[in-house]
Amino acid sequence: MRFILRRLGFYAIAAWASLTLNFFLPHAMPGDPASAVFARFQGRMRPEELQALREAYGFSNAPLPQQYLTYLEHVLRGDFGISYSAFPSPVATVIATGLIWTVLLGGVALVLSFCLGNVLGVISAWRRGGVMDSVLPPLLLFVGSFPYFWLAMVALFFLAFQFGWFPLRHAYSDSIAPSLNLPFIGSIVSHLILPAGTILLVTIGGWMLGMRNTMIGVLAEDYITMAEAKGLSQRRVMFNYAARNALLPNITALGMSIGFILSGQILTEVVFSYPGLGYLFFKAVSNLDYPLLQGLFLMLTFGVLGANLIIDLLYIRLDPRVRAQ
Repeated sequence: MRFILRRLGFYAIAAWASLTLNFFLPHAMPGDPASAVFARFQGRMRPEELQALREAYGFSNAPLPQQYLTYLEHVLRGDFGISYSAFPSPVATVIATGLIWTVLLGGVALVLSFCLGNVLGVISAWRRGGVMDSVLPPLLLFVGSFPYFWLAMVALFFLAFQFGWFPLRHAYSDSIAPSLNLPFIGSIVSHLILPAGTILLVTIGGWMLGMRNTMIGVLAEDYITMAEAKGLSQRRVMFNYAARNALLPNITALGMSIGFILSGQILTEVVFSYPGLGYLFFKAVSNLDYPLLQGLFLMLTFGVLGANLIIDLLYIRLDPRVRAQ
């Protein structure tokens, strides 16, 4: 219990620090963000119209501490302001729309990569020196050395543009109305294969090699020799004893990989015009949409903190030594 309380306190401080930085960093930029945004309207709008527009977007001339308290109050209510690249939609609504597609794309790719990579790593270590152990690790690491966006562009050019096997862009066909039916679900899956497949190919080698190396060390432990001496089946020793302990470092890496779901696939989403948070981030930077950028930064930070908190709780379940702390 003390371990959980300490971790909760740490994450609460980290969340407050991220909120504070997210507020003060834009204000530390030279110039006035509001003036930069509304510069395009100069000479075409009267001063009172510009002031009304500033108020509609939430810009204020109040003292900075008062703005900070107002900002915290709005964030606690889930109010991140108005996105002026998608005016008059609130930032929370814009992010929620992109979050669905990012979680779908990144979640599918991460779960498949994590599960397949770890299973392949376990089998490779258990049968080290065999064909799988000799061929797969170097091959997958070679593929993983390519940048995500480069592999995405190659796949898009050949598999979508040249051969026409997969759609070129977006998350589903424009000719299908969104609804819970087989044509719409099939369209989502067909649009998901290429972007998720490129992420899977680049990441699976790291999971496999990490699990393989940890498994080799675990297999030399005395309790593995004892389990084999007791006559337990090879499958039970491999998965219930060796793999469970070897999985702990990859569980930690899994928590950090959540940040990749929310930010690391920006270029992949841009290449495929996939309407996730990465694509929204690209558009927000292009349009100087400061409220949307602040909301996306907070989404990224809270996503990573939440994922790491879940990983800490999983550690308590998987490692009895942590429970004693």
